[in-house]
Amino acid sequence: MAPLKLDPITYEKLKYELYCEKVGSSILEPMIRDIYIEDIHGSGLGSVYISHKIFGTVESTIVLDASAELDNFVLKLSEIVGKPVSHRDPIIDATMPDGSRLNIVFGEDVSRRGSNFTIRKFSSIPLSICQLINFGTMSSLLAAYIWMLLEEKMSIWICGETASGKTTTLSAITSFIPSDYKVVSIEEVPEVYVPHQNWVREVVRETSDAASEEQGSVSMFQLLKAALRQRPNYIIVGEVRGQEGNIAFQAMQTGHPSIATFHAATVAKLVQRLTNYPISVPKTHIDNLNAALFQSAVHDPETGRYKRRVLSVNEILGYEPADELFNFVEVFTFNPAEDNFVFRGMGTSYLLDSKVAVMRGYSGEEMRNIYDEMYMRAEILEYMIVLGILSYQDSLQNIRLVQRVGVEAAHKRYKEMAIAKLGSKIEKEIEGKLKTEW
Repeated sequence: MAPLKLDPITYEKLKYELYCEKVGSSILEPMIRDIYIEDIHGSGLGSVYISHKIFGTVESTIVLDASAELDNFVLKLSEIVGKPVSHRDPIIDATMPDGSRLNIVFGEDVSRRGSNFTIRKFSSIPLSICQLINFGTMSSLLAAYIWMLLEEKMSIWICGETASGKTTTLSAITSFIPSDYKVVSIEEVPEVYVPHQNWVREVVRETSDAASEEQGSVSMFQLLKAALRQRPNYIIVGEVRGQEGNIAFQAMQTGHPSIATFHAATVAKLVQRLTNYPISVPKTHIDNLNAALFQSAVHDPETGRYKRRVLSVNEILGYEPADELFNFVEVFTFNPAEDNFVFRGMGTSYLLDSKVAVMRGYSGEEMRNIYDEMYMRAEILEYMIVLGILSYQDSLQNIRLVQRVGVEAAHKRYKEMAIAKLGSKIEKEIEGKLKTEW
C-alpha cells in the first residue's frame, strides 16, 4: 500500500487530534489548556459547562447527549488518571496529569441524568501574595498582618464557602513562612504549593474494599498523627472536615502551629462545626486557633461578575464558661461600598499586642512599634507591586530578601527604587492608599 500523502495543514490537524486522544484529555484538552477556565462541569446528558474567570458560568459547544457516548467518555477520563470507574465503584476522586482535580459519578443508577464529572483546574504556579493584593482579594495591610503572624508561628485558618479561593490564598501566604522552617502538608488531593526546600508533602491514599491489606487506605487522620512525630514548624491541612480537625487542635496545643482551609462562612459557624461531631474540639481549646480569615466570592453590581474578597479577619480569644460565649476580635473587615478594607485592630489586636510584640521584645510604650512595623511591611508590598514584582517566584524572592536584611533596610531599598522609577509622587500615593484603611 502506498503511503498516504498529507498536506502540512492536514498533518498538523491529525497530529493535534492524536495528541488530544492519546496523551491529553480528549475533547476537553482545549479547556484544560485555557488559563481563564477554572472548572469544567459535565452534569449529565447534554452540554458541558465551564466556569470562566471573566464570563462566569458558560455553556460550551461540547454536547454529550447519548448515554453510551457519555459513559465511554467518562470511562476514558478515569483511565487517564489510572482509576477506572465501574458500576461497582461508581465514584472516584483523582488528580489529572496536569494537577487538576477530577470527580466522577458513573452510571444512571446513581446519577439519574447520566454519568457526571467535574474538573477543578489547578495551576502548577500559584498566584502570589502581590497578585492577590493587586486583584483586590486582600489589602497590603492585611497581608502584612498575616506576614507577622506566620513569622511568629501563629495558627491561622482560611474559611469560606466552595469556590471562594481558600486554597489560592493558603498557597499565597505560605511565602511568608520563614524559609528555614520545616513544613508538612496533608491533603486528599495535592493542591497546596509550599515553596520550602524542607517540605514534606503527604497525600491521602484511598483503595477499594477488594484491595489487599498491604495496599490499605491511609487517611488524613493517620497522616496528621504521623506528622506530629516529624517535628514540623508548620502543619498545613488542605481541608479540615472530620476527626483530623481534633488532632489539628491537639497539635496546636502542643506547639505545632497549623494553617488550613475550612468550610464556614462566619465565626459562629466555624465554632459550631469545630465543637460538634465529628471534629468535637472542646470549647475551652478553641483559642488554640489564633486567627480565622473569612473569604467569599462577592458579586460586583457594576460588571455583574463575582470577585473574591477577604470579608474579615478575626482573632480568637477563647471561651467564657460562665457566659457560655466565645470571644473574638474582628481586626479587619471588608467595606463593600468602597471595595476596600478597614483595619479595626489599631491598639486592640490581641495577637499583635500580647503575642507578636512580646515575642519580639517590645514592652511598655514600645508596643506601638509593632503597628509601625506592620505599616512598613504593607508599604514594602505596595512598592513591590508598583515595581512590577508580581509573579510567585519574584514575590517569594523579595519577601525572603526582606526576611534576610530586615524590614527597615528593605523598606528603604524598595522606597528608593520606586521613587527612582516613578518619581517622588509614588510615596504620597501609597501613603494615601494605606491611610484609607489605617
